[in-house]
Amino acid sequence: QVRLVESGGGLVQAGGSLRLSCAASVSLSYVLGWYRQAPGKQRELVASITSGGSTNYADSVKGRFTISRDNAKNTVYLQMNSLKPDDTAVYYCRATSPSGFYFSGQGTQVTVSS
Repeated sequence: QVRLVESGGGLVQAGGSLRLSCAASVSLSYVLGWYRQAPGKQRELVASITSGGSTNYADSVKGRFTISRDNAKNTVYLQMNSLKPDDTAVYYCRATSPSGFYFSGQGTQVTVSS
């Protein structure tokens, strides 16, 4: 059974930082990533990373967010710096299999106050 356990959300002022973590019970063949969904908006990709370290970022977070992965712990991290009110959303960890099937975590709220 696949489990994705997220942690690290919270309330922060604009310009501040947060780090999200997600422990994933999946094989290294899965791509791990973070998605977010703001009220009234569609869920969108924030960043993803393969076990080999290849990364992909949304344009809106490039230069501010960093995704990393500890393969030994099967954990993915999202370091979020210079946070903006527009970053306020529920952040979901996602594990995508090589065939495209994916699992999502329960989500963690990130709120950035102005």
